[in-house]
Amino acid sequence: MNRAERIFHLHRLLQSRQPPSLARLMEELEVSRATIKRDIEYMRDFMRAPIAYDPQSNGYQYAQDAPAFELPGLWFNESELLALLTMEQLLEDVQPGLLAPTIGPLKTRIRALLESGGQRMDTLRRRIQIQPLAQRGSHSNTFQAIAEATLGEHPVRIEYHGRARNTATHRIVHPQRLLYYRDNWYLVAWCEQAGALRTFALERIRSSAAIAGTCHALDDATLDTHIGAAFGIFTGPAEQWADLRFTPEHARWVADERWHPDQVGHFEGEYYRLRVPYADPTELVQEILRHGPGVEVLAPEALRQRVAATLRAAAAQYPAPA
Repeated sequence: MNRAERIFHLHRLLQSRQPPSLARLMEELEVSRATIKRDIEYMRDFMRAPIAYDPQSNGYQYAQDAPAFELPGLWFNESELLALLTMEQLLEDVQPGLLAPTIGPLKTRIRALLESGGQRMDTLRRRIQIQPLAQRGSHSNTFQAIAEATLGEHPVRIEYHGRARNTATHRIVHPQRLLYYRDNWYLVAWCEQAGALRTFALERIRSSAAIAGTCHALDDATLDTHIGAAFGIFTGPAEQWADLRFTPEHARWVADERWHPDQVGHFEGEYYRLRVPYADPTELVQEILRHGPGVEVLAPEALRQRVAATLRAAAAQYPAPA
């Protein structure tokens, strides 16, 4: 165990009614006499721990006439520290610098504790790597402001430049949830202008400002339905079910994928049938096209025709050589 873990266990032993002997401390912590001595001195010097030596028992305990002593701050064992730092590393790889102002000091403390136990941080950096796909960068200031509004439950005025219409609008929105989907952040909020729930891409929020007032709150069931009822980021209640059949080559991949919590899939011989609920077909069509000739849309007919028309338009850009 590293020093942080030893001090945690040493603290527990020093609280015993019977002062533990040096031999017992060595046995319990599985370290040498010199290590125990160094840990005790470390606690005395840096933590101001009132550790006293009891000559009768040849042991150590907290001085009886001193105020009750507790370890400062939060204490984690080595595996918990590694898990925390790994999560920070994952987030940093997914969205570089996004939470650096907030968790930077905590990261420094965690690294110091781990390094005191012999862990090398450059090893963690080399051996854990994330490769984001089609990530759109969000400004840390925007993320911080929207996160504070969401957690603080207060409305916010935003300038939003939507891609679909390529125009900027000013709105007052009531944040409900932050959603991380396919390497990008979204805000699910009640929009006063629309009078309904809307989903906003954080990187398209040009400015934001908190405003006074009570946030229009929605229950979890309503939000869950809005976010998770249909396939993809195009939220809202599912209106139809896509029936897809994948070739054997693609079936080996798709059978292990989760497109939607309510999906239904099964093998038909070597082919794989997948049924997925959806509302707006835009993103679903993009996902289907990713498989090219490896998938056929069986139903509904409107979705089948839309995919077919898209494939024909794409093929028309590549005429056969003369």
